[in-house]
Amino acid sequence: MTQPARNTICLWYERGAEEAARFYAETFPDSAVGAIHHAPGDYPSGKEGDVLTVEFTVLGIPCLGLNGGPAFKHSEAFSFQVATVDQVETDRYWNAIVGNGGQESECGWCKDRWGLSWQITPIALTQVFTGADRAAAKRAFDAMMTMKKINVAAIEAARRGP
Repeated sequence: MTQPARNTICLWYERGAEEAARFYAETFPDSAVGAIHHAPGDYPSGKEGDVLTVEFTVLGIPCLGLNGGPAFKHSEAFSFQVATVDQVETDRYWNAIVGNGGQESECGWCKDRWGLSWQITPIALTQVFTGADRAAAKRAFDAMMTMKKINVAAIEAARRGP
């Protein structure tokens, strides 16, 4: 028997934890679906034998998907923040999430079809925000505030200034 991770993120799904885990594993590197556990008996949102929990990893982070029913919903209070190296990678992740029944939000945020929030954040954006040039950071921040998916070229142009 494998020793479980000492700290695992548990994500509550109405149903569809296995489908979500498979989507994440197909979309992101260093991601995989592990054990799938079935309910040993009936429970308020399911029957004996239904998928109850799914062990999976997203970008190296151990997670447990729980098919817990409609009692709780995901919110923006929790999100995965994915650092991307360029526009191609930013587009790939954004388009995978939004194109699979998800929805766009603002400033690099989107939600997958299960309601889980994602921040698709180019490293270029983080670097300018955390850099010493506060005027460049302000210009990049102002540019970001007008975006849904982050446009790396527009962030770089804002960083350089007029």
